[in-house]
Amino acid sequence: MLSRLRALPSSVALAVVLVAAAVSGCGGDAAGGLDESALVVYSGRQEALVKPLIERFEKETGIKVSVRYGNTAQLAAQLIEEGERTPADVYFSQDGGALGALAREGRLERLPDSLLNTVPAAYRAKDGTWVGTSGRSRVIAYNPDKAAEADVPDSVFDLTDPKWRGKVGIAPSNASFEAFVTAIRVLRGDDAARKWLVDMKANGVQTFDNNILTLNAVKEGVVTLGLINHYYWYEQVAEEGEDKVNARLKFLPGGDPGALVNVAGVAVLKGSDRADQARRFAEYLLTADAQRYFAEQTKEYPLVAGVPTVADLPPLDTLQVPEIDLSDLDTLEQTLTMIQDAGLT
Repeated sequence: MLSRLRALPSSVALAVVLVAAAVSGCGGDAAGGLDESALVVYSGRQEALVKPLIERFEKETGIKVSVRYGNTAQLAAQLIEEGERTPADVYFSQDGGALGALAREGRLERLPDSLLNTVPAAYRAKDGTWVGTSGRSRVIAYNPDKAAEADVPDSVFDLTDPKWRGKVGIAPSNASFEAFVTAIRVLRGDDAARKWLVDMKANGVQTFDNNILTLNAVKEGVVTLGLINHYYWYEQVAEEGEDKVNARLKFLPGGDPGALVNVAGVAVLKGSDRADQARRFAEYLLTADAQRYFAEQTKEYPLVAGVPTVADLPPLDTLQVPEIDLSDLDTLEQTLTMIQDAGLT
């Protein structure tokens, strides 16, 4: 077990420890209550979010689906630990890094070009082993009573300026923030990422448990700026009305790491006995119906051309995103250590 752990991608190595006992505790039955006569999906996306969509798939195709829901990284670790004996046919991930970890372990089948080509190259694996299903952009939320958009920095690296001392909010234990810091490491190197975290701490950055609390702090003027994903603001606006949400968003220019667009994505497990059904599931997530679901229900970016976003959301192809292979966001363990060492968690 220890030698296998040392060989695992660091994004999932720690999580293997957490899931190994659960796997062995199933008496050798890795299914753990799953219906193996059905198409088995391991989903890192929350049940409340995707269950209605999976039920639509079942109704439209007649294919029965059995789902194991859980943390994206832990499910990836479990799939690696289970290896060829896994009951899973499909992995539906919350981010590209976990998919990249499985691809590097050789656990994913290559998807058909006809499926891959429905999504821009930046949002699918270069080796064709996974494809993005929806996207979310990092943004800076700002309180318009305290700062005009022109005053909001164009780069997250400018947030360490003394003028923003104590005025910036982050959610350092949130998975989206961790992926963003991993992107800084990939794009600028570990030293730059470490320095940014330490300098943010020294500049009095305020920390919150999640993106929602960060956005609320911006609205209430507790902080002037907050680093979040775009859809939290759009969800609040849809629920409360824009006039009730005292915050605005800035999408950063110039390929800054703060403009990272990460994706949820889907892959077919190598050796699946239901590979055809698994591919049909992946194909369904990229249909116009499913893409509209992500746009309307979660306020994420649809990745298939021709499907509209929610009102006022800048088109995906207009965003100045950093050039990065999302599969490379799989070095989470080092990022978590770096955030902790900076005193942010």
